[in-house]
Amino acid sequence: MSLRIAQVAPVIFPVPPVHYGGTERIVHDLTEALVALGHDVTLFASSDSQTSATLVSALPSLASLQADEGELPPGTPGVLEAALLDKLRVSMREFDILHCHGEFFHAPLLGKLRNRSLTTIHWRVDERDRQWFFSCFPDLPVAAISHSQAQGIPDSNRAGVVHHGLDPRRFRFVPQSEGYLAFVGRMTDQKRPDRAIEIARATGKPLTLAGGIDVGNPGYFDNCVRPRLNDDIRYVGPVDDHQKSVLLGQAEALLFPIDWPEPFGLVMIEAMACGTPVIAWRNGAVEEIVEHGVSGYIVESLEEACWAVESIGALDRRVVRERFLARFTRERMARDYVALYRRLLANA
Repeated sequence: MSLRIAQVAPVIFPVPPVHYGGTERIVHDLTEALVALGHDVTLFASSDSQTSATLVSALPSLASLQADEGELPPGTPGVLEAALLDKLRVSMREFDILHCHGEFFHAPLLGKLRNRSLTTIHWRVDERDRQWFFSCFPDLPVAAISHSQAQGIPDSNRAGVVHHGLDPRRFRFVPQSEGYLAFVGRMTDQKRPDRAIEIARATGKPLTLAGGIDVGNPGYFDNCVRPRLNDDIRYVGPVDDHQKSVLLGQAEALLFPIDWPEPFGLVMIEAMACGTPVIAWRNGAVEEIVEHGVSGYIVESLEEACWAVESIGALDRRVVRERFLARFTRERMARDYVALYRRLLANA
């Protein structure tokens, strides 16, 4: 039996995003997959979003407003979220399940309907703001995006674990690389592009870095990345879906040298979708995503990472793609969420 499902997106980027916006990308792929499975889906998102579901919106995304108007008042994100949640308020009893992907403010709005809701948190959950949030709303069901992330969610909130999934048609399998290494992610000390540069220098491999400069830490790029760029180590800025697919697909390996408890790491499965293996630091959800010696290598030091680069030719790119198809498609993600929705509704 089909379900009436509300998907409630954040307001920072449109759904799907143009460049950066991993949460919005997952919301898009989940929504499209749920529609394809025959469910009645309504997407609550910014007015510049595109979807096969019914779209309910209030205002454009923050990214769109910034592009049109430049600098905005600091309270703008709060206004956008309040306006969208008011749209949800007037119709939320029409749905079987309310699936929210935003920050905090949906929890008090849901009230007695929290038992028919699910919240997916797309960020780390071990910081104090999240812990305060959980303590105030112990009856809010929360889905973790990895078992690693789930460890930081209290038992009273933890509803299950659903790994992300993507549309495989968006990423073309590339059987032969162009021999360079790739890094895709925010230019920040959490993602450690400086480590990627060290690996490339030590192995003599060309490196292409892509991703936005972290607005909260712009000095990191200026101090730790920009001075190390040269003809072999290039920074190309943010990339859209097509550019990312080409960049990842032609790479010999994706470097994922993180220095924080990554709750999932979407770019790892984007690389795998192209057949490109991943060399990732053992941290956060990495061990749940990368199968060591199959879809990449899990390392703990610069020396191990250099060994992994030299050994990457032993991995079969076709097998990497097959492991993506077996584990990380958006249809699998949607089916897992539907099973979780039905379990929540049975207990409501």
